[in-house]
Amino acid sequence: MSQSVINSGVKRSYTAEEIQAWLVSNISEMLGVEPNEIDIQEPLDSYGLDSAQGMVLASRAEKLLGFKLSLILLWHYPTIEMLSKRLAEELADSDSEIFEI
Repeated sequence: MSQSVINSGVKRSYTAEEIQAWLVSNISEMLGVEPNEIDIQEPLDSYGLDSAQGMVLASRAEKLLGFKLSLILLWHYPTIEMLSKRLAEELADSDSEIFEI
C-alpha cells in the first residue's frame, strides 16, 4: 500500500488479509519487534499493548479505514485474525449502505 493511496482520502475496501498485514506492521512497530514475531492468533493483550497504544492503533486504523472504531472491538475480537475479519466485514457493510436513504 502506498502512502498516496492511504492519504488520498479515497475510501476503499480492504480484505481481512490486508487489514491483518497492516495491524501486524503497526503493532510490531509500536512494540519494537519484527513482524514475524507477531502471531495473529495470539490475544493482543499477550503482547503487552497498553490502553494508550490501543488508542493510537485505533486512531491509525480509523484513518486507514474511514470509520470510527470502538475500543470495545479489541475486547470482542481479541486477536489480530478475529479483529481484521470483523473490520473487513464492517467495511463491506458500510460500502453497501452508502447509497441507502
